[in-house]
Amino acid sequence: MNDDESALIRNQLKKKVVIVPMSGRTLLHFSGPVDVFTNADKCLYLSGSKHGYDVVIASPTLKKHIPTLAGAELVCQQSALEITTPIDIVIVAGNDFQTLGKSEYATFCNWLSAINEKSNSRIGSVCGGAFVLAEAGLLNGKKATTHWQLSDRLKKEYPFVEVNTNPFYMGDGRIYTSGGVSSGIDLALALVEEDHGKDIAIQVARKLVFYLSRPGFQAQFGNLLPAYESTNIAQKLYGWLNENLAQPLDVTRMAEHLNMSPRNFTRVFHKQTGLPPAKFIEKLRVEMARKYLEDTDVSIESIAEKCGLNNLVSMRRTFLRHLMTTPSDYRRAFRTSLQSPGINDSSQSNLYRTN
Repeated sequence: MNDDESALIRNQLKKKVVIVPMSGRTLLHFSGPVDVFTNADKCLYLSGSKHGYDVVIASPTLKKHIPTLAGAELVCQQSALEITTPIDIVIVAGNDFQTLGKSEYATFCNWLSAINEKSNSRIGSVCGGAFVLAEAGLLNGKKATTHWQLSDRLKKEYPFVEVNTNPFYMGDGRIYTSGGVSSGIDLALALVEEDHGKDIAIQVARKLVFYLSRPGFQAQFGNLLPAYESTNIAQKLYGWLNENLAQPLDVTRMAEHLNMSPRNFTRVFHKQTGLPPAKFIEKLRVEMARKYLEDTDVSIESIAEKCGLNNLVSMRRTFLRHLMTTPSDYRRAFRTSLQSPGINDSSQSNLYRTN
């Protein structure tokens, strides 16, 4: 068998991967998975495998030009709607809810639904791409994830979807969803491992300088409390609460600060924030502790005292409950990058220390 015949056989054995950028607003939505599958193809070739991946970037409509925020324009060679050959993996990447309205990608949703019904294709999404899968009916009765900022919206708009935004990615049958932006890399690596085993997947992860199985959860990236309007009772309390977090803060004390009765305060607070006062205070304490861990070298014991989390043991339990990680692990992952080895010298890093 000559080289041309070998190449032909390998091309026939390759899995076809179609990655569909719903917008070019965030390039990593689609470029991350593309890099995973193209590097996996190369690793498989070098290992002598006859298998691999044929990766296609296709537009969701017949318009093949997708603008990007970087000023460049993504030009797809084909539209997903024009693909007639069998597809093994489809990944819907991103969705800024502005580039395309539902009416504009209705045809693509129908195409996606047909692919799901007529083949054994695995279909996945990155970030807001989950909304496209949901619109196509692919997530009804299934577990799914998306970017942590979009979870409430996904639950509200598609109540038949079982939304869980803690994982970076998850699968339910042949349908896969992933969280925000870089989570598309996590998902693509998982699909490669599913196809070709851990050795090939870890080779790709090493080439991309990425975890094969990234530690942590999306919860560690999100805000525990939303931004409230100036008229919200929580916003009126923010300044005073932050100055007194080290002190006991019960309903009576908070109500007195606003010249309200405890009963009326509790009713209004829950109505305007959706949280009981005690739960709000606990989350506020965690948020303040996160800032100390990210920006300072203050000991964890001192941070627990400053934020009213009592002690190290109590703080650890509270962090695990809300962020699914410990204070020390959180500090290692999220402290300012300017204090990382090789980025700054000791004299500069002193600028970020708090005595």
